[in-house]
Amino acid sequence: MGAVPSTPRWSGARPQDTAEYLIATFVGEKSFPISSDFWQKLLELPLNLQWPSHRVRQACELFVRNNYNTRNLAKIFIHLAWCLQECISTSGAPSVVYGKALNALYISSIFLKYLIENAKTDKIEELHLFLDEAEPTPTDVTQGLTIQDFLVHAVLRFIGSIDVSPNTYVLHLELLNFMLIAMSTQLLSGPSPGLKDVNPFIDAAMAQESSLVISVVCRLLVNYITHPPFNTASYSIFSEGSQPGVLQKVSSAAANIVLLPFNYLVSSSGEGSKGPLADCSLHVLLILIHYRKCVLGDEFITDKSDGTAASDSNLKLTMCFSDNPYCKVVENTMDVEFDRLDTEGNAHNGPVLRLPFASLFDTLGVCLADEAAVLLLYSLLQGNSDFLEYVLVRTDLDTLLMPILEALYNAPKRSSNQIYMLLIILLMLSQDSSFNASIHKLILPSVPWYKERLLHQTSLGSLMVIILIRTVQYNLSKLRDVYLHTTCLATLANMAPHVHRLSSYASQRLVSLFDMLSRKYTKLAEIRDNNMHLAKGNSVDESGLSDDTSTEMHIYTDFLRLVLEILNAILTYALPRNPEVVYAIMHRQEVFQPFKSHPRFTELLENIYTVLDFFNSRMDAQRVDGEWSVEKVLQVIIVNCRSWRGEGMKMFTQLRFTYEQESHPEEFFIPYVWQLILSRGALSFNPGAINLFPADSPPERQNDYGMFPNGQVNGELERAVFLDA
Repeated sequence: MGAVPSTPRWSGARPQDTAEYLIATFVGEKSFPISSDFWQKLLELPLNLQWPSHRVRQACELFVRNNYNTRNLAKIFIHLAWCLQECISTSGAPSVVYGKALNALYISSIFLKYLIENAKTDKIEELHLFLDEAEPTPTDVTQGLTIQDFLVHAVLRFIGSIDVSPNTYVLHLELLNFMLIAMSTQLLSGPSPGLKDVNPFIDAAMAQESSLVISVVCRLLVNYITHPPFNTASYSIFSEGSQPGVLQKVSSAAANIVLLPFNYLVSSSGEGSKGPLADCSLHVLLILIHYRKCVLGDEFITDKSDGTAASDSNLKLTMCFSDNPYCKVVENTMDVEFDRLDTEGNAHNGPVLRLPFASLFDTLGVCLADEAAVLLLYSLLQGNSDFLEYVLVRTDLDTLLMPILEALYNAPKRSSNQIYMLLIILLMLSQDSSFNASIHKLILPSVPWYKERLLHQTSLGSLMVIILIRTVQYNLSKLRDVYLHTTCLATLANMAPHVHRLSSYASQRLVSLFDMLSRKYTKLAEIRDNNMHLAKGNSVDESGLSDDTSTEMHIYTDFLRLVLEILNAILTYALPRNPEVVYAIMHRQEVFQPFKSHPRFTELLENIYTVLDFFNSRMDAQRVDGEWSVEKVLQVIIVNCRSWRGEGMKMFTQLRFTYEQESHPEEFFIPYVWQLILSRGALSFNPGAINLFPADSPPERQNDYGMFPNGQVNGELERAVFLDA
């Protein structure tokens, strides 16, 4: 029992016929015990079988019908885990079992992907990840582990313990591709994680011991940092004697049942791409760290309905998220060259991952044109205080900032989500005063990608001001997203007190920003007045006509006030160091006149006019031969900046904006991660089966925004900018 009837022998039989027979048997009705030699023949056979796509689909459809009785998916998963265990015991050295593991991976990937894409129920019951009751279960699977736990443990153990080398590269890559397929069950669920979501493989990954989780995160990040090259010439496994290779590269990935690698022929090119293994490692890491499993948790509530001092504690079940060990590892990762114990006298509880932050910093700087790299940088800055601190003390901040600013400069070519992520990163960095000071000390010889104007010997801080204002202008004309405006202006407000020698062009753009917003405000006021006039003339209720316009006017009033606060912060805390700002305000002083009597702006404009009066009087006192030139005016301003004492200036509480995640960030990030993966071609998926986000339109964040006073912090008014889901 267990033999394969009529199986062609190796001698005298064509491998093509043998492969055809074994694959047909695998998807057919007959069930073979897990100990049958059928499995060895299936996995040891050189699989260079090429089938048209319609035959692959037919095989998958037949497999789905028969898997309930045969449980062949569960059985090949067990054999895959055994092969990986054996590979680990031989330290990944080339061997027959290495080829068996790859064959098991290819077959598993194809049929698992089809089953997930075509699942008829939310519970994906078609997987049948358990053996028939009549069949004895292998002893090493019965140790309290489900088949998916057993398999995922073996996959992650290989990834975490076996180094990437020319001999192991393909298996590493295919295991990561398999994990992408296995975790794609998330695509079947809605955007908000719920108790009924079924993600058996990613849940199994979450259940692994901490030491394995650390080793996996380490391997994924090291793969991303080092981007090991793929060189087929170094693989002895591709050919062996006169026999066909265990793997055969084919011309069309879509038309073959076995291909090398499963996604290798799918283009992973694009800006910031570091090669298939590095890209796939990043994708798997992003899925793992942003995953959230919804569970029922205990919450104690106090019942005082009887009005007595005594109280009864009742247990109430509430929905919550279980801990994500991969997210915790990333948040606690430390620099390999720095030990916080030396400075704070304590250390993290338990083992922590140590990585070379310098290499990670440099890698991200090179790859930020890639949206996935931007999301990784965001995740590190948001969750890992050590990495944030490391970035802030770097003296070469242009390594990160220049690609960020260039991406914002090319905003029309970027997705709105990428623009949001980049702006939030800038906002997080601007919360640190040392960052705001240091960016003005770093001088850029040139900015070749900035086409509108030649920027020569411009500070990084001035360039950042220019790009943020340009982003506001782009948003005003194209996206019209209030949240984007808010984030840009909040970052500028954080930078304002620390501005040092802002360039003439950046200073002009800052005043022009107020002018641009004021013209928009004035236009809205005219529309509102016209609507009210028309409503009165036609005896129509005017409130409904003006509501939308009034709401928009209120928003622009906030923006105008914020720009005035930015100018005030520069004039109050940094005027002597910024003569170009004074010149720009004097040159365009007429733009402030219409708002002198506006109740929201009066106090702020009083300071601006105090500065104007001071420097205008100094100008009037100067005798100049001929007409005033820019150079002469600027020279008078520079001379009088030295005698400026700020007399008559009203001191306002310094603004400080902070970024805070919404209470349910997973509703944005989980769909976003998968949208990135699918858009990069790392995984194809049936659009009709996707419930995580509308398949015809990628998930975009909403246009809501929040800018709320958050109490006094060190004498400064702190506001929080929230990213809504």
